Amino acid sequence: MPTTSAVLETLLPGVPVRRGKVRDVYDLGDKLLLVTTDRISAFDWVLPTGIPDKGRVLTQLSAFWFDELGEQNHLLAIDVDQMAELPPEADRPLLAGRSMLVRKTQVVPIECVVRGYLAGSGWKEYHNEGTVCGIPLSAGLKESDQLPEPIFTPATKEESGHDENISFARMVELVGQPVAEELRSRSIDVYRRGAELARQKGIIIADTKFEWGEVDGQLILIDEVLTPDSSRFWPADSYRTGGSPPSFDKQYVRDWLETTGWDKNSPPPELPDEVVARTREKYIEAYERLTGNQWSVVSGRWSGN
Repeated sequence: MPTTSAVLETLLPGVPVRRGKVRDVYDLGDKLLLVTTDRISAFDWVLPTGIPDKGRVLTQLSAFWFDELGEQNHLLAIDVDQMAELPPEADRPLLAGRSMLVRKTQVVPIECVVRGYLAGSGWKEYHNEGTVCGIPLSAGLKESDQLPEPIFTPATKEESGHDENISFARMVELVGQPVAEELRSRSIDVYRRGAELARQKGIIIADTKFEWGEVDGQLILIDEVLTPDSSRFWPADSYRTGGSPPSFDKQYVRDWLETTGWDKNSPPPELPDEVVARTREKYIEAYERLTGNQWSVVSGRWSGN
């Protein structure tokens, strides 16, 4: 069977499409169809091997959080059988579980990053400079320490390559003071509420990024929310400071790539079956822990029990 990505190119002929590293966006007139494929990226490359069900996990987790958080958002439907806007030739079983029908918005060109723990690039900067994205922190913190308060570290949205960290002052220059302050406040609030709920389910959300759009004069949450792709998930029962805890995200893939000798400047290698299977398990485990639902896929159509 062709990969999800290849099939989708022929599913909706004549519809303009924008392709990201993971999501394909289809224009359906006054709405958009966001289709989350099984593609996986690492070190700014889309890998040649997909992770089965990854797109469905990300879509269903986002839908869970949109509902759980009660934050105004762009989601209209996730059941493809309720999407009258889809053309007749659309392969609904293939799209099932990985598609969101959403409102169009004017996207705010900022990645709203919230960090609750000292990890990743934040830890590297702190270790060298005592700051995270230019924000001074107290001395003596260890890798993976929880921060006294979550910090907001915005970045510019880039179509390819790394997003670029910017100061809050630069964000104000780009979007204006009122919008910048509202997005900082709301992003930290959404992170706090999501992290508290996740902790009750045995998952630490170390950091995350949100995207927001404007519609009818209001800022609403868009894209994906608190998923293993947009966040750093750690199992609470094995959390330790002084190092990098195991995670539910694609760190397993990154770690394997680091052992291959790949130079990160040429096309990446295929992932072995064991790495694919283990990565799929971690995504599904995150879904099951957070939602309390059992994951199952039958004949290509997603269903949650």
